[in-house]
Amino acid sequence: MDVKRVKDYLYWLYYQYQLVTCSYVLEPWEQSMFHTITVTVLAMVVYTAYVFVPIHVRLALQFFSQIFGPQPESA
Repeated sequence: MDVKRVKDYLYWLYYQYQLVTCSYVLEPWEQSMFHTITVTVLAMVVYTAYVFVPIHVRLALQFFSQIFGPQPESA
């Protein structure tokens, strides 16, 4: 894998991020604050999904298994 291509691709992704968020028009201290808040919110969303989604999926499966009950086995 070519290191220069990976570096160029990561730079391109960062450039796309700046274009989408319009953060390229901010001053440097505003950019650092904006990026810090964005990363913090993203980290909280990922953590919340990691902790709570499996619990809710398990509870939903239990709920629907109680509603529909065990399936009769055909002989």
